[in-house]
Amino acid sequence: MKVLVIGAGAVGAYFGARLLEAGVDVTFLVRPARAAQLRQGLSVKSPLGDVHIAAPPHVISDNLGKDYGLILLSCKAYDLPGAIESFSPAVGADTAILPLLNGMRHLDQLRQRFGARPVLGGQCQISATLAADGSVLHLNETHQLSFGELENPRSDRALAIEAMLSKAKFDSRRSDSILQEMWEKWVFIAALAGSTCSMRASVGDIVRAAGADFGRRMLGECAAIAAAQGFSPRQPFIAKMDSVLTDTSSTLAASMLRDIERGARTEAEHVVGDLLARRGRTDERSNSELSLLALAYAHLKAYELRRAATPTPGR
Repeated sequence: MKVLVIGAGAVGAYFGARLLEAGVDVTFLVRPARAAQLRQGLSVKSPLGDVHIAAPPHVISDNLGKDYGLILLSCKAYDLPGAIESFSPAVGADTAILPLLNGMRHLDQLRQRFGARPVLGGQCQISATLAADGSVLHLNETHQLSFGELENPRSDRALAIEAMLSKAKFDSRRSDSILQEMWEKWVFIAALAGSTCSMRASVGDIVRAAGADFGRRMLGECAAIAAAQGFSPRQPFIAKMDSVLTDTSSTLAASMLRDIERGARTEAEHVVGDLLARRGRTDERSNSELSLLALAYAHLKAYELRRAATPTPGR
């Protein structure tokens, strides 16, 4: 099975490099500037073992063919429309698309463009960033990826993808309930982003500032929206996430906070705004009760508006 990884940002480059390390046929679809970096090789620095690929296969969209069995999509949510246009020539009759984006809106966008059949569900948990030289820095020992068919969990192609991913040195798993897992991840990252971005602080700093109930209430609000959509988070998940968001020693903060701190664009609309929009009429609380998620969204949108009105040189 030939794999096309869309872009070579931190997440795509990490999983793509691990697959190449395992002998999988992987090509990166990149822009010319990233192609120039990849011609010098691709390095991953990880607590779980470094990787160096001397000549990672890569292509630009003008030279794209249709012979790919799997497209691994890990762009930022706001870059999805452009990414779709760039990789659409590679989508053939038997191509599967595995997105690793946050939230749920991307599933609708992909199905609208390509139909329901090619689109899988997927999610990953990894903390990684790109260094100035284009190498990948894996920041901890977590590198998990799960995926699944949205309708037929044990399809032949799902089993084939499972077998291929299992060769690589990361934790991969085929899921029979991928939508549930995606909703649970969405609940957590929205609660984490909502709390740490609003307070501009790590979880531990918030808790030590007598704000333990802030993260807990944010989690509860996000979980209630998921439940109203038919994906009530499971109790073990809620218990674990509650402990994460009330840990006094935690240095955890959302990657969205790092985006804010470096003046970058955020996924506020896709992670917080879209979840808030799905609340709709299911929220029976009185109008007088403060929605922490709505407050967090307003905070993030205000940042985005100010950022857009104050361009930075070189951006």
